[in-house]
Amino acid sequence: MKNLIKSTTFLAIVATWLWSTAFVGVKIGLEYHTPLQFAGIRFFISGILILLILGKYQSFFAEIKNHWKFILWVAMVQVFMQYALFYSGLDLVPGALGALIIGSSPLFVAIVAHFAFTNDKMTLMKTVSILIGVGGIAIITLGRSQVEMKNELEYIGIGLLLVNNLISGYANVLVSKSPKTISPLTLSSTTLIIGGLMLIVVSLPVEGINLGPFPLKYYAALGWLSFLSAAAISIWFVLLKRKDVKVSVLNVWKFLIPVSGAVLSWLILEDENPDIISVIGMVVIAISLLALNYSNQLEIRKKNRSLEKKPVS
Repeated sequence: MKNLIKSTTFLAIVATWLWSTAFVGVKIGLEYHTPLQFAGIRFFISGILILLILGKYQSFFAEIKNHWKFILWVAMVQVFMQYALFYSGLDLVPGALGALIIGSSPLFVAIVAHFAFTNDKMTLMKTVSILIGVGGIAIITLGRSQVEMKNELEYIGIGLLLVNNLISGYANVLVSKSPKTISPLTLSSTTLIIGGLMLIVVSLPVEGINLGPFPLKYYAALGWLSFLSAAAISIWFVLLKRKDVKVSVLNVWKFLIPVSGAVLSWLILEDENPDIISVIGMVVIAISLLALNYSNQLEIRKKNRSLEKKPVS
């Protein structure tokens, strides 16, 4: 069990599964609350939850004091900029197209990582496997609903979502390169609290103040979303800081999010049933993950062989 918990693959799957459950909660929350304000409250609570679980308040505040500039920047990029672009872009494009662009984010992360790290380059095999995954996302997304472009504002929305994907790649690189003297849990907690507050502050003049009253299902959705954000982002930060983890390879596991989301909708929602298009898309994504794993193993073997050939001085 200990080996399973330490496994990067297992933890990546857990994180992506948690993120895949967010759709229903966000859908419920936005029935009663505005997007930026709801997201801000959700992330603020998530950060507080991590802080309460962490418990080591003295070391927590000491790390903040030593790295407050870095924490502010990660909060700005990882939470505020990403979700402001995400909600603004998604509001301007058809849902299927938005899901497709967001689903292709591992490709953008890999491109950013290519220029940020010397050991995370875009090899031919890696590029092909990621493109196969993007193809799987396209099959699932476009097969379930049609995309109809209605006005020029939708092109602005596409641009915002593409920038969001690049920002996501940069945020992953930032966390991966974060100082060793700040723990992943401190970083995730502080960035969620600060980023959440930023979203709330910006939402007030834009969206107004919404104090409710809200029904019980709203609070249930908010509670679950806060928990999953705290857990998934903390796991992701821990994985990004591992020496043997490549940012591009780790993010390809995000291709599982729409797969898990589709399976959950089939199990939970009465009007959702399996369809051949979605199953084909899932098979394509599975091929992508297998190809990427094979590519990563080849790189490791090549590196080990080169180390063995080096003369001992």
